[in-house]
Amino acid sequence: MKKYVYFLLVVVFIFILTGCSGSKQKLYIFNWSYYIPDEVIENFEKDFNVDVVYDVFSSNEEMFAKLKSGGTGYDIVFPSGDYASIMINLGMVEPIDLNNIPNYKYLDKSVLQKITFDTQSNYSIPYMMGGTGIAVNTKYVKNYEKDWNIFLDENLKNKMTLLDDMREVFGIALKQLGYSVNTKNTDELNEAKDLIMKWKKNILKFDAESFAKGFAAEEFYVVHGYAENIFLELEDKSNVDFFMPEIGGPMYVDTMMILKGSKNKELAEKFINYIHDPKVYAQIVDYLGLPSINTEARNLRTTVPYYTIDDLKNSEFKEDLGDFLSVYNKLWQEIRVEN
Repeated sequence: MKKYVYFLLVVVFIFILTGCSGSKQKLYIFNWSYYIPDEVIENFEKDFNVDVVYDVFSSNEEMFAKLKSGGTGYDIVFPSGDYASIMINLGMVEPIDLNNIPNYKYLDKSVLQKITFDTQSNYSIPYMMGGTGIAVNTKYVKNYEKDWNIFLDENLKNKMTLLDDMREVFGIALKQLGYSVNTKNTDELNEAKDLIMKWKKNILKFDAESFAKGFAAEEFYVVHGYAENIFLELEDKSNVDFFMPEIGGPMYVDTMMILKGSKNKELAEKFINYIHDPKVYAQIVDYLGLPSINTEARNLRTTVPYYTIDDLKNSEFKEDLGDFLSVYNKLWQEIRVEN
């Protein structure tokens, strides 16, 4: 009897030390701004009795630079496909066990077939597919072509912004000129640079952080950016025309990846699987207004997306350019400093 009482006391003591200490397992996530509704994170924390530490970035370049300069400690990161490819090749990510991602079965196979950098989803699980477009405030802008060359309109000088994102801006210029967003032709790139410099004369700035807020505040009348960012800032959407030029542009697939050395790999896989629970994913695309790559979530969402997968038919996925990326970087720096 004494042994039994002693055992119970030990159990209670351990429970006090562990269960009542208030400490919870933490999951560290590095994601794009505006990209998951708070309720999804909060519900995951409740369902799995964990804490999520959530940091954001505004461009792939910013994310990658932080990770390469020692910004470690994250478990999950959300790079676009071209950077996912780079990170796989550099050994920066852990393999994912698809046996732990049963909701993978809901992913649209036609989307998966377009992914060339990780064809078997060994290291990355698609999160969203989409592209950038143009938002126009029709209260102030009446006559315009639904074309990337709207940025040539001198009547809109200093009332427009382009994304501060090298691949996006080069991509739309290249498509406007009839070239691939993944070209490795220096002459085509220089031609694209010349076009961007013409656009630059009319834009107020390259902006990947405040373009949506500025558009909502009517500081800018025309912005290049992501529909989800723009519409989340707007109370009145009646004067907004968001479109993707027919000629197409860069298209992205943002992915979920587990960083090398993650201390919470099992929990990270649970989070990835949770995101593709159809009910959860429907909540996310309702919040973002994006097309659903989760087939079952399409039946559960309650909103109409700002654009459809068909609107991306002439767009191209951005691919890893390898060493040729340095040519883009050089020209981009010239664009940023030249008048």
